[in-house]
Amino acid sequence: MLSLGEKLHTLILFRFMTRRSPLMELSALLDTDTKDTLALCDAYTDLAQAVLETGGNLGDALEEGMAEEENLYSRHILYGTGDAETLERMLKREIRILEDAERYDGSDVRLLLGDRTLPAWQTGKNDLGAAYRTWMEKIRSRGFGIFARYRMFILNGAGEPEPILHPDPQRLTDLIGYDRERGLVLANTEAFLNGRPANNMLLYGDAGTGKSSTVKAVCNELADRGLRLIELKKTQLYLLPKLMDVLALNPLRFLLFIDDLTFSSDDRDFCALKAILEGGVNTRGSNILICATSNHRHMVKETVADRTGEEINVSDRMQEIVSLSARFGLTVTFVRADAGLYRTIVLELAARAGLAGEEEDLIREAEAFAIRAGGRNPRTAKHFIELKLSGL
Repeated sequence: MLSLGEKLHTLILFRFMTRRSPLMELSALLDTDTKDTLALCDAYTDLAQAVLETGGNLGDALEEGMAEEENLYSRHILYGTGDAETLERMLKREIRILEDAERYDGSDVRLLLGDRTLPAWQTGKNDLGAAYRTWMEKIRSRGFGIFARYRMFILNGAGEPEPILHPDPQRLTDLIGYDRERGLVLANTEAFLNGRPANNMLLYGDAGTGKSSTVKAVCNELADRGLRLIELKKTQLYLLPKLMDVLALNPLRFLLFIDDLTFSSDDRDFCALKAILEGGVNTRGSNILICATSNHRHMVKETVADRTGEEINVSDRMQEIVSLSARFGLTVTFVRADAGLYRTIVLELAARAGLAGEEEDLIREAEAFAIRAGGRNPRTAKHFIELKLSGL
């Protein structure tokens, strides 16, 4: 009969777990020559540290690790691939092995080393089979791997999504004003999540009006329903085809977010994004939606030369400039706050912050601050309240 250490080497569905903490350290400990005391000490303390760093319970750590990556069984659940009967047998066998592993408490090594003071850990009595099947039932809204653990990402230099460990937590209820504009973004994104027709979105308007905040807040609202946000820089647009290929078969839905997008009229990235939006060879998958924000109506810095330049047919040149924005099916405009809206935002932020004082005095100061800051908008109101709170 195979030992537990040997059984861990026979895992197929969960083989990736033997390359990650804490099962990697457990496997290494069980493979260590018990006659090599120093190696045994190192292997034991490596395992103890790995378990304690993940909460101190080996069963909980293994339960979390089982859902971290796509495998043959999860592909079967998602896409119907593989032989169901064979995969079910494999799953039951490997869960029994992992349940044996979660009950390992290291007492044999402590006894062998003659040191009962070595750090120990809690062992689990988790029903790993039930936990895994529950996860599979929710995989389309929870995902797997880094997409199961995080909701917002940036794109690294290799074109791979990299999680934002501490994303902006704001929700729609934290934002004041612009209810109609935010409602349009939310409704379109919910349609996308529900598999109904949805449009790529362009959020255009004055600086500081909350365009980027709206996108992040909508993502936070809908993350539990399977929405993930990946932010790209303009200089990374050439990576879009590769990224869309990677995401195409993922069960989750992705909002590709390009913040503060502005082109010069002869920018090569301009044509690259236009090709993707209008549907070239690399069209976006049904689980991908593109959202951009810009302070320029057509995302292009227009010059007088663009309208009166050397080209014979100036109208063709202008059509080229507006062609990109026209490919966003939904354009939501955020205009600078008027006096009434600015007042509402300032007073609400002050109330939430617990600022005391006469309303009219506060508004008079806020208006003066807006003049110095370049105009009324939610960002200006937020900065004003923060300065009041700091006593400046």
